[in-house]
Amino acid sequence: MSKHQPIFPLAVASSSGNLPSERGDAGLAGVQSGVDEIGFVGLGHMGTAMAANLAASGRRVIAYVRRLDQIGRLEALGLRPTTDIGDLLDCKIVISMLPDDDAVREIVLGRRDIGLDGLAAGLMPGAIHLSMSTISTAAASLLASEHARNGQGYVAAPVFGNPDAAKARQLFIIAAGRSADVARCQPILDNLGQRTFVVGADPQDANLVKLLGNMMSATALEMLGEVVAVVRKRGLDPQPFVDIMTATMFSGRAHKIYGDRIVRQTYAPGFVLPLVLKDVRLALAEAEKAGVPMPSVGVVRDRLITGISRGYGDLDWTALALIAEEEAGLCAIPSRNPG
Repeated sequence: MSKHQPIFPLAVASSSGNLPSERGDAGLAGVQSGVDEIGFVGLGHMGTAMAANLAASGRRVIAYVRRLDQIGRLEALGLRPTTDIGDLLDCKIVISMLPDDDAVREIVLGRRDIGLDGLAAGLMPGAIHLSMSTISTAAASLLASEHARNGQGYVAAPVFGNPDAAKARQLFIIAAGRSADVARCQPILDNLGQRTFVVGADPQDANLVKLLGNMMSATALEMLGEVVAVVRKRGLDPQPFVDIMTATMFSGRAHKIYGDRIVRQTYAPGFVLPLVLKDVRLALAEAEKAGVPMPSVGVVRDRLITGISRGYGDLDWTALALIAEEEAGLCAIPSRNPG
């Protein structure tokens, strides 16, 4: 399988390796793959790392922020920060990396009460909104429709990976959108991640894949936490146990990376619990809409609520293991420092 080969049956590759376009590729003749300036909205830990990588590769990145105190930090990374979203509206591609549905809707649709213009009304026809946020499928469909109504493209491209992976350009990217739009965004995606999986022409499909993938990781962390708590309570060192499991039946990235952190009781912020809970609730809503029970994810939801209520909202989702230890009657001291 090539680096960008579509992996879903509905995403049948053409002879060029790209997805068939719904509006044809003729209109893109002569259009440069990259763009002179890229807009970027959402400069949290993930977004900042991604935008900085684009700037380091020679791209001119206009970064929209709302607070003046962020300007100096972003300038030092080679970005062009602005507090005026209007500065992004001439960009051919604008990337968003925002925390939830409401934040992305606000950026796309705008808010009249605070005088914020939205991307849909302001971007020029033919521009593309590259949404890399983890949002609901309903929100993705709404945003795609709004951009299409204004003659713009919309590509959903949520990512698997934490801020460290973002800095190292090691993200895995799940992309969906019209083939011509995905093709125009591909050089940017190549710069941000190690591999892109194109899953179809409907943007919401990328967000569904991302949400369900996160649930597989979250339930794996919950199970790791529970079994490590058993090992600790029996007075054993959990490191050999995790080493055996990850060398045999559970050799995936999640078990190896997070298993080691759980053994070391390292819960330094990466994917913090409130954002995990947001994704869990979105995934459960998707499952309910499809008529599919997800009881294991329900357990994770309750654990997250417990952890946040105990003051662990600033910890990484590896803190699911901390909660499991506390529930087992073990005395656990949360570490907020990198391992």
